[in-house]
Amino acid sequence: MSKRWKIAGINFDHFHMGDLLRMVHEHPDAEIVGISDLQPERMARAQQNFGLSEAQVFTDYRQCLEQTMPDVVILCPAAARHAEWTEMVAEYRVPILLEKPFAASLAEADRMISCMQRAGQSLAINWPLRWYVSHAMAHQLVREGVIGEVTEVHFHDGNRGPLWHGADKIELEPTPARKAESWFYKEAEGGGSLQDYLGYGTTLGTWFMDGRKPLTVTCVVDQTNGLEVDEHSITIARYAAGLSKFETRWGTFTDPWTHQPQPKCGFVLRGTKGTLSSYDAEGSVRIQKAECPEGRDVAALPLVSPERNPIEYFLHCLETGTPVTGPLSVEISRIGQQIVDSAVMSAREGRTVSLLG
Repeated sequence: MSKRWKIAGINFDHFHMGDLLRMVHEHPDAEIVGISDLQPERMARAQQNFGLSEAQVFTDYRQCLEQTMPDVVILCPAAARHAEWTEMVAEYRVPILLEKPFAASLAEADRMISCMQRAGQSLAINWPLRWYVSHAMAHQLVREGVIGEVTEVHFHDGNRGPLWHGADKIELEPTPARKAESWFYKEAEGGGSLQDYLGYGTTLGTWFMDGRKPLTVTCVVDQTNGLEVDEHSITIARYAAGLSKFETRWGTFTDPWTHQPQPKCGFVLRGTKGTLSSYDAEGSVRIQKAECPEGRDVAALPLVSPERNPIEYFLHCLETGTPVTGPLSVEISRIGQQIVDSAVMSAREGRTVSLLG
């Protein structure tokens, strides 16, 4: 790269901010020039981890942007506030890397797309599952036609719950007090396992299916006493070619990045010429074909520059003028959001709905 990228992290609602800032810190051509959040205590660990001075820590995002003049902004607000924060930062005409999900609704996603187009700047939505070598390998094999055209996507994913861990997967204790305070458990803030994880499955599923959209969507969610959001959802999407299933779960027996729970977290793809399973945090995928019905494991290739993580990838796109593609693109993520919105309506109304938007 020919320049050194100045990056600011704004809004620490989602603990993934710490992970993304670490990627900036470790990038040879990037630096953290400022961080901002209304609650100073949420920035303390990042300030310590990355050696930031007091002058680089702000409680007013406007001061952060005006004083540090970043080349890129990382945004990690609560899901229901993605549109609001994107619009506020877009006023400063700076590219934005937004942590998943895309938005709390399709209408908000479209607001975000429009405001970034008016600003003339790039928007990328980071889905951390995109950077697992297994899923990247699965997409490569699908693109090569190894299992033919994908006709079904079966997705099951989640973790023990969003309060069991913080940035860098540090173990935490999900006390009742923390649950009561967390936006993850507030409906108005875009909480719930469906809003947290369904976009992963529908967005990467759309990537595997080469941008195809379903015709109808049916969804059911659990109703846990004392909670205003779901911890378990199952969505069935009917495509012209078949049915796909997307299941989200807070409360898996173990976290998939430590020990795969049962059912395993990840994807199973069925194609016209075979099947492929790709599970989170694993180093291989498994393929079944007519000539090998018993199945065989295929080692996943390591990610290579400039596609080893979202920071490296987004900076490469900006540096070279290359469009953002795949799950991080607004085009693929918007289709994922269409399915999520349809699932929310289906669960609320207790019926199958046509794809919205």
